[in-house]
Amino acid sequence: MKKIKTWVDEHLHGDPVIWAVVFALSLISILVVYSATGTLAFKRMSNPETYLFKHTMLLGVGLLAMWFAHRVDYRYYSRISRLALWVSVPLLIYTFTNGMSLNDASRWIMVPVINASFQPSDLASLALITSLASMLSKRQQNIADFKESLIPILIWCGVICGLIALTNLSSAILLFLTCMLIMFIGRVPVKYLAMLVFVGALSGVAALKFGVRAETAKNRVESFIEGKELPFQAQHARIAVATGGITGKGPGQSQQRNILPHPYSDFVYAIIIEEYGMIGGVVVLVLYLILLSRGMKGVINSERAFGGLLSAGLSFALVLQAMVNMGVVVGLGPITGLPLPMVSMGGTSLLFTGLSIGIILSVSRGEVDKSWTGSTSKEIKNMIRA
Repeated sequence: MKKIKTWVDEHLHGDPVIWAVVFALSLISILVVYSATGTLAFKRMSNPETYLFKHTMLLGVGLLAMWFAHRVDYRYYSRISRLALWVSVPLLIYTFTNGMSLNDASRWIMVPVINASFQPSDLASLALITSLASMLSKRQQNIADFKESLIPILIWCGVICGLIALTNLSSAILLFLTCMLIMFIGRVPVKYLAMLVFVGALSGVAALKFGVRAETAKNRVESFIEGKELPFQAQHARIAVATGGITGKGPGQSQQRNILPHPYSDFVYAIIIEEYGMIGGVVVLVLYLILLSRGMKGVINSERAFGGLLSAGLSFALVLQAMVNMGVVVGLGPITGLPLPMVSMGGTSLLFTGLSIGIILSVSRGEVDKSWTGSTSKEIKNMIRA
């Protein structure tokens, strides 16, 4: 035990509670995805262990990305984010015009050589959140200057959210809400937040007009509001929840995994409740709430405004996505194609979720590079008191 503790202290830095949450979600992910992919393996005449191995490997890649990200002083992400933001724009445009269609949505591009699909919206979301935190932290002294401080922020939020909305409306909405939160914490005047709402509405209208998901989004929202006839996915997700009871049917005993589309990704929470009951569902919910609370602690504990805004923005984005995914399963919202972070099967999602949590851990770790020469900002505590 002493050797294990020594190894952990030496290699796993930052908030230990976040590490515990990540490992718990990873274990849940392996158990549930293994169960949920049984039908997929049968249909494709494959060995179920093939999908278990593949998912475990992808999860390992996400955890490795998290480990590397948490070793880097978080202040360096301020410099990297602007380049990532510029790279995201042509990638999002290319996805819209030449994207690969998977699960009835064109959100992916195929990466040559490795022959793997990649979802640029995940990169763009991480880049925008990090850049927004950086821009706001550097403008704390003149945050009320609309021309110098707010116009660049509004433009980037409108462009990135609008481009994502062309192929992925739900992700764009969640990213927009995250931007609103970061700007609120960053002391942006309310009248300028209203300007952001206007920019977001303009981008949304343009995306619905020219995008590829307008009709799908309209049908899903109408179906949820009217409630006359539940979509096929929603029906069987609720059956899974209803039959799971308090303690569930037990690992590997799900029936709805044989019927639900994508029970290992979009509707993995339904399988969690069916197999592990309401107790399992609540445990997963609590794990995400703990992640949110620990991420928000960065607003108080970080020595710089950038660290606090970055930790708050990334943790809020991850947990908001989780809440939407779980809300869809239990009937609290219209169907979306959002995965459950760190649990659902998927390569790009696991990779960028790992990177996001790694950056949050880097913030909780504090400033480790004493040779840093980057620009400073007001301390986050002073920012909040103001």
